[in-house]
Amino acid sequence: MNSAVETRELLAIAMFVLFIGLIFTGFPVAWVLGGLAVFFTALGILVERDLGIYTGIDWAYSSLVVDRIWDLMDNWVLVALPMFIFMGLLLDRSGLAGELMRNMSRLFGRVSGGLAVTVALIGILLAATTGIIGASVVLLALLGLPVMLGQGYRSELAVGTICAVGTLGILIPPSIMLVLMADRLAISVGDLFLGALLPGALLGGLYITYILIYSRLRPQDAPVPADAPAVDLGVVRDVAVAVLPAAGLILAVLGSIFFGVATPTEAAGVGAFGALALAFAKSKLSGPILRDVLGLTTRTVGYLFAIFVGATAFSLVLRGLGGDHLIESAILGLPLGPEGTLIAILFFTFLLGFFLDWIEITLIILPLVAPAVEGLGFDLVWFTVLFAVCLQTSFLTPPVGFALFYLKGVAPPEIDISTIYRGVAPFVLLQLLGLAMLFFWPAIVTWLPGVAYGR
Repeated sequence: MNSAVETRELLAIAMFVLFIGLIFTGFPVAWVLGGLAVFFTALGILVERDLGIYTGIDWAYSSLVVDRIWDLMDNWVLVALPMFIFMGLLLDRSGLAGELMRNMSRLFGRVSGGLAVTVALIGILLAATTGIIGASVVLLALLGLPVMLGQGYRSELAVGTICAVGTLGILIPPSIMLVLMADRLAISVGDLFLGALLPGALLGGLYITYILIYSRLRPQDAPVPADAPAVDLGVVRDVAVAVLPAAGLILAVLGSIFFGVATPTEAAGVGAFGALALAFAKSKLSGPILRDVLGLTTRTVGYLFAIFVGATAFSLVLRGLGGDHLIESAILGLPLGPEGTLIAILFFTFLLGFFLDWIEITLIILPLVAPAVEGLGFDLVWFTVLFAVCLQTSFLTPPVGFALFYLKGVAPPEIDISTIYRGVAPFVLLQLLGLAMLFFWPAIVTWLPGVAYGR
């Protein structure tokens, strides 16, 4: 019996280690996950047939993947994914960010670091309306980077601001990452949306506070233009008019969830319709743009669901080999106490973010560690938001920090990758500070869901 248990545990460990290693080959993640599921099923059959050691894995067991995929495709929560993606992509084409940039730069023109603050505020608004990291970073870089560099901003401050605020879309609702997390853990999307709202605002506030303090201490790195216009009621009015469409869409999506008018899936439909209405109002709803947005939405959703299928097969075989119990017992057996164990999990997640994309970590790692965390007595919504903040940091940490490469792709030639690394380093530290604040003050996460649902 011990021999069988040890063999199954060795197979589970080997399966997980191979998954980590094969990610670096650049092979499509969906095929890596599905291929490993098939390979270890075959290996388990060979071990049981030739060595007489029970593994519990065979083709009949693996056929359960079909039932699980059916449950996946029949999941109404995931219907929100294509609508939120469509909403974000269409808003990216609507010209909303350009109008905000023109007006808000006038509002903060006489503040040291005002342009960086403007970029940060626009990034927060984009995060709450689009949620597409690549689109946000590229758009902010195209709009804000030339202006900041032309005004004499230090390169590191400019690129760090753009990368950091561009990643907020993966955390601030409506976030496709939170939708996936809710599905994987069978918890309320509404709880996660409301729980992540204040942490997202907290991180945005930390970024802006850092920019203002840095600019105050080193005004030569964020100079005020000599010809900056005075702020008057006309400027304030123009800013209010520019912000109103984005604020209205945010209120329509999140407000309908908060007040119990709509489920998150229905709110996604409200958001998609709102994006269509905004694009039409700004005369951006042409046939070519709509075709482009629909095509990109389809490809993005197809990519996500291909990984879903691979992850479903991988998770089934890993659990069949006892991998979930192995990880849970290893976590619960750490001699660190509940809080120390949770810190160790978050630290491990932070390190994984250097090498793995958030999708793989969400679909594979999160479902394995969440039962252990719940067993330690922690609130699952609170932990999931902490986990999400860790994964947001993964967009900024080399070598797989996607925000860094999105920015590098559109930055001027004089902005090299080492400049970008130096620029994001303070913002990574700010995110870790934000994570520590959420850890020590859980009410930042749990208060809003409690108010909304009377708990």
